[in-house]
Amino acid sequence: MRESEATDELLMMMIAQQDADALEQLYDRYERPVYSFVYRIVKDSMAAEELVQELFIRIWHSAQRVRTDEAAGQLSSWIFTIARNLSIDWLRKQGRRPLEAREQAALERTASIHSTEREVEHKLLGEEMQMALSELNADQKQVMELIYFMGYTQQEVSLKEAIPLGTVKSRVRLALAQLRKRFEALGKEGVRQ
Repeated sequence: MRESEATDELLMMMIAQQDADALEQLYDRYERPVYSFVYRIVKDSMAAEELVQELFIRIWHSAQRVRTDEAAGQLSSWIFTIARNLSIDWLRKQGRRPLEAREQAALERTASIHSTEREVEHKLLGEEMQMALSELNADQKQVMELIYFMGYTQQEVSLKEAIPLGTVKSRVRLALAQLRKRFEALGKEGVRQ
């Protein structure tokens, strides 16, 4: 099977069965855009190369846990999310702060490798996410933005905002439940249409 014929999801299923050729194909498909994405965050070519290698090692070791039937079309987002998290961790170890949410969003747009159709889907999903986030109460929204858009840990949010850690965790859990409920309802609507 040629690289262009295998979907990301099929490659992940093959990687889960320890198929090194499948990992190589996925690497060939994502290495350049992921490297560019990581480099824009860390601004260090050697570190970017190491982080890309770490990403693919993680993919190799976690492929069995990824549910490809649910991840269809979302695998690239998952890959870029891991790359982003690795980059933020690297910045923290260097004593540097991650990028602000606006800068991060701009980087993610430039790193996109999706077709026009997928870009439209992502834009609509992004708009839905913004609407869903706006429906959260102010406390939940603040915690979600700090953690998911600015790269803070729950512990850091607790210290920064002088909120007990249990309260931070509770707000995240409630916000995620509300977001999940909204997106499950949207998914059911989409199936009916």
